Amino acid sequence: MNPVSQSLPPSVNFHLWKPCNFHCTFCFAVFDDDPLLKQVRGGLDVGQCRAVLDALKMAGAQKVNFVGGEPTICPHLPEVLRHTREIGCITSIVTNGSRLARVLSAAPQCVDWVGLSVDSADEHTQAALGRGRGNHVQRSLDLFDLLHRSGIRTKLNTVVTALNWKEDMSAFVLRARPERWKMFQVLPIAGQNDGKVEPLLITAEMFQAFVARHDCLAEHGITVAAETNEDMTESYAMIDPLGRFFSNAGGRLRYSQPILDVGVVDAFRQISFDALRFESRGGLYEWGNASVPLTISSRS
Repeated sequence: MNPVSQSLPPSVNFHLWKPCNFHCTFCFAVFDDDPLLKQVRGGLDVGQCRAVLDALKMAGAQKVNFVGGEPTICPHLPEVLRHTREIGCITSIVTNGSRLARVLSAAPQCVDWVGLSVDSADEHTQAALGRGRGNHVQRSLDLFDLLHRSGIRTKLNTVVTALNWKEDMSAFVLRARPERWKMFQVLPIAGQNDGKVEPLLITAEMFQAFVARHDCLAEHGITVAAETNEDMTESYAMIDPLGRFFSNAGGRLRYSQPILDVGVVDAFRQISFDALRFESRGGLYEWGNASVPLTISSRS
């Protein structure tokens, strides 16, 4: 275990729902490597989700980022979002957007942030990566417009691969107007995307070329957070669909015992987490709202 992994960071990623309605070639969270997860068709029930969230809040979590799979196809996501806000945490969803509108309608005023996943401004490239069916880019722009009108803070998530590293997405990003743009170097994870991701892998130099091409966006008030493979390793507090912490140390997912069995503290100690890397990749930023501001404690 990494010696800096003694306490939970204020931001946690909850992979709430295992299934996804897209088939992204590079996905690192299909969760078929573990015998228990292989049998899972969805995730925890709503009562178990509430209990996990309560435990996270007691352990110091301030923001919960709901991811997948695809979180918006979880039938109880609206109820989970409401509970997260009720206990005083910031809510965030990272989604392909396919069912986002109905979630926002079912849980009004319960979503602080939405991250939309778009890897290319070209529909053909996007479809070739397995995200969408030829209309993903335009639909995402429409959703960004909806989010801006709704007063929801926005992020854009882009995985940089061999298919898009030469692309200039500036015009798309300026049209979408996200507050933050997260760029990820495509990450190989054994048991998740091996056998598929290899043709998409890029060098650090290719990734940095993509990042540098978009430096000008800072002048337009867009915060760019670029994460290499090293930046992403052991720098996220992640929970799987069974309510277990997991780490990607060593290029493979490793899981703790369930939080509901052993508690947050003991479960988190069972996985590897680098708090310094969490901070250096930009894990702390002003994500709060008027009712739930970001607070930094000595453990962060």
